[in-house]
Amino acid sequence: MLTYKADWYGKALVKIDRWYPSSKTCSNCDHLLNKAELPLSVRTWDCPSCLQKNDRDINASINILHQGLLLAKQSKTVGATGLA
Repeated sequence: MLTYKADWYGKALVKIDRWYPSSKTCSNCDHLLNKAELPLSVRTWDCPSCLQKNDRDINASINILHQGLLLAKQSKTVGATGLA
């Protein structure tokens, strides 16, 4: 359904891995927490590396956006020839 709608509006749909650790990765410094450090009941957390305070959902949305943009950029350069 999403692919159909994206095509309908002339947009690209980028799918990221469902297991991408978007909630557990600091959107500021890319520090990755382990599962024990961030149970589902924790809604906000402080990054031990850069000390940024992260809201779990907002942090995840930022990471999903960055990952999607990265994958979209990579897919545009696959098979490209010439100089950029």
